Amino acid sequence: QVQLVESGGGMVRPGGSLRLSCRASGSGSSIWVMAWYRQGPGKQRELVAYISRAGRIDYGDSVKGRFTISRDNDVNTIYLQMNTLKPEDTAVYYCNAGPGPGLGSWGQGTQVTVSS
Repeated sequence: QVQLVESGGGMVRPGGSLRLSCRASGSGSSIWVMAWYRQGPGKQRELVAYISRAGRIDYGDSVKGRFTISRDNDVNTIYLQMNTLKPEDTAVYYCNAGPGPGLGSWGQGTQVTVSS
């Protein structure tokens, strides 16, 4: 019964940066992990990054070195700093929260478009 609201999506030129936010509300008793997933045109949905309550972080291979996931002192708020954006990063980005990556609740998604 967790609601997730993403913000920060938009259009940016290649090489630019964008910062996404996801705020969770409701019962968080089953939230051990919050994550970002994305699905681009003609692509399968893939893990972008996740962060656990214990602070464990992992990234998808396609974004390592360019994206950074973080949280504020409210464990139910996460961010995704996206740098050196490429056209291949164009996708709908979804926030996820639950007992593990890809499990539990999902946000509505926010569109990120990287185009010149």
